Amino acid sequence: MTLQLDPDRIAMVAKGVSAIVASCSLALQPSVMRAVGSRISADGQQVTVYLRRSQSRQLLQDITETGRIAVVFSEPATHRTLQLKASGAAQRPATDDDLPVLQAYLKSMEHEVGLVGYGPRYVGAMLAAPLDDVVAVAFTPDAAFDQTPGPRAGASLTGPQGA
Repeated sequence: MTLQLDPDRIAMVAKGVSAIVASCSLALQPSVMRAVGSRISADGQQVTVYLRRSQSRQLLQDITETGRIAVVFSEPATHRTLQLKASGAAQRPATDDDLPVLQAYLKSMEHEVGLVGYGPRYVGAMLAAPLDDVVAVAFTPDAAFDQTPGPRAGASLTGPQGA
């Protein structure tokens, strides 16, 4: 069955919010890193997160070995959070075609993080990434969870309506 995310959750991810990427080794040792960019297709079926190779070596190795990925997308001001999981992630070097996505993500994160009191210089330093150090990791989500703090935290969104 194909995972169907509701339009509101797709819109949250599409606007560019905090993205933390995780995986684990074959021995189940976790690895995690902040993404420097993300995008989602209009139908929610294709997600790409961007990682700095130099900061994410173990994570990228784990994704290569297992294909597994989990990403939490969170609005800093509200803590509204969505977790997506997949078992077939694929990697490629970022190219010039990815620059508009990375620039839009930076601009959005300047706004999102600004809502909690941090300026653009902070965000710029946090997300600085020379293109030749960026890896795009694409996946089709096969599970989704509401991870917003509160009574629904951890609730599965997997199903025909994704809600």
